[in-house]
Amino acid sequence: MPIYIYKGCYGLVKFSGVGEAIKHEEEGLKRAKVKMEGRLTKETDVIILNTVFPDSFFLAILCKIMKKKIVYYAHSSREDFKDSFKFSNLLAPLFKRWMYLCYRLGDIIITPTEYAKKMLKEDGLNKKIYVLSNGVDTSKFKKAESNDIRRKYGVKKTEVLVISVGHLIERKGIIEFINVARHFKPYKFIWFGDTKKYLMERKVKKAIKTAPDNIIFAGKVSQDALAAAYNEADIFLFLSKEETEGIVVLEALSSQTLTILNDIPVYDSFLYGGFNVLKAHGENDAINILDNIHLLNTGKIKENGLLVARERDLSIIGKKLKEILRENFPDCI
Repeated sequence: MPIYIYKGCYGLVKFSGVGEAIKHEEEGLKRAKVKMEGRLTKETDVIILNTVFPDSFFLAILCKIMKKKIVYYAHSSREDFKDSFKFSNLLAPLFKRWMYLCYRLGDIIITPTEYAKKMLKEDGLNKKIYVLSNGVDTSKFKKAESNDIRRKYGVKKTEVLVISVGHLIERKGIIEFINVARHFKPYKFIWFGDTKKYLMERKVKKAIKTAPDNIIFAGKVSQDALAAAYNEADIFLFLSKEETEGIVVLEALSSQTLTILNDIPVYDSFLYGGFNVLKAHGENDAINILDNIHLLNTGKIKENGLLVARERDLSIIGKKLKEILRENFPDCI
């Protein structure tokens, strides 16, 4: 029986980690030779949901009535909604209740890390929960010769280029990224990603408005441009305060870009400071790491980071997802 990955309201998440995760699911299952449908039909037996928008909730209700099986991806947690958009902290308690109302409609739950699973369990989600990375396309994000990004943004080959990727929201560490840039005026910093101004918190708007002139805000770019950016960057500086995994981190590791992360619990089970990444305890520690980076064996760190990405290649993730579906819905796969 075919699988249907529901993509309602995809336009709202297209440029987010959830949007990338949906594309990864499709590509992974395609590589695993799992039959998929482009729409919900009577023959559809399993539906995969990725968002907690009202349309997904009501479709899940309908699927329950039609006795179809539901796989719900838990991409969000109680924590990663905070410090995101205007009024997000005020709405966080309501969002949490709604989010779990949606997740409880799943026959099984898939979440990308042990950390995310732990939070779901602690919040009382009494469902079978599988941990499966969102994965990364190592054939797209790989080390390759490129100079397009530096040329486009006027960054010399001799200049140190530090990049980050994500929405322009406090949780992603944009304010800390700007503060670090102030300490390294000879370096160039580029932030890839955007957020509508009316959704930005006042403090984020102020930080961007007063950012030093060695920062470039590139906005949304294509996946090809992003792959080139990882290649040409000397450092990927990702000071996010909360993640359920961080696809952009896997992309940077796959591209063998030296990666500096904020030391948060989600990475504890697979990323280790000084081994496959560098970990900072806030912006001051990030500044100290950048000051002393020449003392480290960064080549070995990047090699070890690449191994993390290869273990999460979409071909591997697709096979694992197929196994999860077969285990729970043997008549469908």
